[in-house]
Amino acid sequence: MKIVAIGGGTGLSSLLRGLKKYDIDLTAVVAVTDEGGSSGRIREELGVPPPGDVRNNIVALAKEDLLGKLFSYRFSSVGDLSGHTVGNIIMAALTRMTGSFGKAVEYISKILAIKGQVLPVCEEMIRLVATYSDGMNVVGERKITSYGKKISSVKLNKRAKALDQVVLAIESADVIIIGPGSLYTSIISNLLVEGVVESITHNYKAVKIYVANIMTQPGETQGYSLKDHVDEIKKYVGSRIDCVFVNTKVPDKSVLDIYLEEGSELIEPSCDGLGEDVVKKPFATVVREEPDFKPKIRHVPDILALEVMRYVQEKKGLM
Repeated sequence: MKIVAIGGGTGLSSLLRGLKKYDIDLTAVVAVTDEGGSSGRIREELGVPPPGDVRNNIVALAKEDLLGKLFSYRFSSVGDLSGHTVGNIIMAALTRMTGSFGKAVEYISKILAIKGQVLPVCEEMIRLVATYSDGMNVVGERKITSYGKKISSVKLNKRAKALDQVVLAIESADVIIIGPGSLYTSIISNLLVEGVVESITHNYKAVKIYVANIMTQPGETQGYSLKDHVDEIKKYVGSRIDCVFVNTKVPDKSVLDIYLEEGSELIEPSCDGLGEDVVKKPFATVVREEPDFKPKIRHVPDILALEVMRYVQEKKGLM
């Protein structure tokens, strides 16, 4: 079975950590519009696509050994290296050496002997452009997430073409999973690249799934309901979605209060107005991750992957 998952950084990597345990042909298609942190600095200083989200998903598909941990190691010292990860630096170096971000990703994937493949959606240096309800256009992911108004639409700052491998993977997939991830900056930014939506639409046989976020995103989706998220996905995909996966578990109030202070709220699992199949399960967990070890709400990889595989097998009559 061929499964393609489309998204960005943390959300998509949670899904991949679960799916890699199954006997499937797995491909991750990852956004390249990130402008924050180490990725943003590398993009700005070296003129290469941001490596962070791609690196995060490569590590997710790698064995959980010392080499995988090395690629995720983040320098915390005072100086130029502070905030950078080893993997980001190596990927930037390989991109400069080979002249191709795609080749750099391919080499890193081989070094880490990952299960499946990770593909940047394109190699162009693209930026996201958001148009807001007040008519303002804002360019760049960091500015978009800090503008504070309702987004009306998004586009890319220039034309970009999906990698041939991306188009081939999507067109031949048995299952296409969109998300989880930040709605505009991690998911829809992929759909704006030429060839992605066309490939999804042309693949009429694939089971198409949207994995909804657990929380709304500050600067992107404040006040959005589950249906608002689904409607935006369908608006840009332009074709059917078979099923929506939504979390039902409510994290501790102390954790939700931390999120609320940052403008993020739990997405209620209300299915009112949805015409798609819906899988409701307790997907949420709370983890503490480097570098700040603040509590973060994430999808449980094994539960999410199990429910995806169960739904797909039932849909395709394999159970």
